[in-house]
Amino acid sequence: MTLLELIFAVTILMILASAAMPIARISIQRSKETELHRDLQEMRDSIDRYKDDADKGLIRVEQDTEGYPPDLDTLVKGVQVGANNMGSTAAAPQQGSTTGSFMSGSSFMSGNNQNSSQQQQQNVRFLRKIPVDPMTGQATWGLRSVQDDPGSSTWGGKDVFDVYSLSQGAALNGTKYSDW
Repeated sequence: MTLLELIFAVTILMILASAAMPIARISIQRSKETELHRDLQEMRDSIDRYKDDADKGLIRVEQDTEGYPPDLDTLVKGVQVGANNMGSTAAAPQQGSTTGSFMSGSSFMSGNNQNSSQQQQQNVRFLRKIPVDPMTGQATWGLRSVQDDPGSSTWGGKDVFDVYSLSQGAALNGTKYSDW
């Protein structure tokens, strides 16, 4: 009788385990998708902060560019930020603080009572590091410039306007990760 009970118990456990495996796979994929959304949003926010500082004249940009970062490494290595980078006489912003895993683009002042002629330029980083794409397992991303078509999969090489995943997989909702 004991052998028969053991066979039934093992059979029931195997049925339950086989039902739990797909649920576990979906849960893992959902968490990777959440991480991908967060990483894309973080990089896009960093690109936007860089562009905002460039538009304010705080970052020196080349004339033939749109003011976006030349590559993702620039966001990690940082740039010299100051009100006189392009001959601008912009007012000094208030002391900022770092948030999340990036540094605020407006946190470049070393003191609150400095006038514009005494400002010191500081190196400001917009990202701590380039995140790893959870779908590919690599820290490489697809890049788009302003001149590229919105659905383009090739980068014009001039500046970084947008980032996307290089994964060719499909999400749980049926969309491609590269379209996010």
